[in-house]
Amino acid sequence: MIPMTDEQKKTWAISQLQRKAQELGRPPTKKDFDDATRARIKTFLGPWPRALEAAGLKEPKKK
Repeated sequence: MIPMTDEQKKTWAISQLQRKAQELGRPPTKKDFDDATRARIKTFLGPWPRALEAAGLKEPKKK
């Protein structure tokens, strides 16, 4: 198996979040994923709020 590049990892994680959001009709929560998938998403995109922002499912926090 060929290792994924950082860009491929981000793309994979974003697609997981977007697909789950479409399936649920709302932004997914951590509980909507199994432990392994949730861990990979967080590893590739950072904390859950940042992951949702990267997937376009949450407005970025204003500073």
